[in-house]
Amino acid sequence: MKKLINEVENVEQEMIQGLVKSRPEKLEKLEAGNIVVRKTRKQGKVALVSGGGSGHEPAHGGYVGEGMLDAAVAGPVFTSPTPDQVYEGIKAVATDAGVLCVVKNYTGDVLNFEMAVDMAKDEDIKADYVVVNDDVAVKDSLYTTGRRGVAGTILVHKIAGAKAEEGASLEEVKSVAEKVIANVRTMGMAIQPCTVPAAGKPGFELGEDEMEIGIGIHGEPGTHREKLAKADDIAKHLLDKILADIDYAGKEVVVIVNGMGGTPLMELYIINNFVQDYLKEKGIKVYDTMVGNYMTSIEMAGFSLTLLRLDDELKKLYDAPADTAAIHK
Repeated sequence: MKKLINEVENVEQEMIQGLVKSRPEKLEKLEAGNIVVRKTRKQGKVALVSGGGSGHEPAHGGYVGEGMLDAAVAGPVFTSPTPDQVYEGIKAVATDAGVLCVVKNYTGDVLNFEMAVDMAKDEDIKADYVVVNDDVAVKDSLYTTGRRGVAGTILVHKIAGAKAEEGASLEEVKSVAEKVIANVRTMGMAIQPCTVPAAGKPGFELGEDEMEIGIGIHGEPGTHREKLAKADDIAKHLLDKILADIDYAGKEVVVIVNGMGGTPLMELYIINNFVQDYLKEKGIKVYDTMVGNYMTSIEMAGFSLTLLRLDDELKKLYDAPADTAAIHK
């Protein structure tokens, strides 16, 4: 295993410390754990908390800042943070308006965030949560009941965060988050696996001429394995699955061409070249496109495609200002 790390047991802590030191005027790390919070706390507005296992950077600490998250709680690589850690994150940013947790649909994340929300309520903190399940690849997986939560989660952070900044109530912020969840879909693939530092070896194996279609962000299996195809053919397959799940015809969409951590921008732009032409051919208008690493799987080589169907409300909130390490608007 070749990785630019120090001690395996310090990977997550040093990563979070490095993130905070990249924006010392904006971010701080709590003593209670690997929890990133805004240095200037919100007052009188709903706070947003998210998180999950490390290894998906810039998710989730990279989205802490004005217009998006108030706190991000990082567990060990590919492992949910504990309920106590999530609770510390909630407590640190809670306001009288309440806290909304944004949770990816993985069993450990859902259970632990739900427990933390209950702990917060026991301390008279208004708290609620939503579960993102945008992955169209598989209904159930090794780590989920129902569809997995993947890169579409970033758009929930962005739009719910903008709604919170407007001073909306907890119920209103939750409602718009659920609206994004209902209108966002994602599917991904991989051509090379990743290596969890503590494991020291790849999580699975792919032949030189193989690819895994429908893979999750922890390297879990997808729908099937097949021979490596041309970029356009792979992108078409993923898009067709997404377009079959929601009627996007005649609608405006946000597109995310998301790298899994080890995919060169050259290849992501090649994918985007096809995506733009194919959506135009289908009568779908692209309102905005994000190309880059947004929800990764350490150094996995591969990509995912996300489409968010917009209406006037979602478009306005998507366009609202944001100031985070990973997204500036």
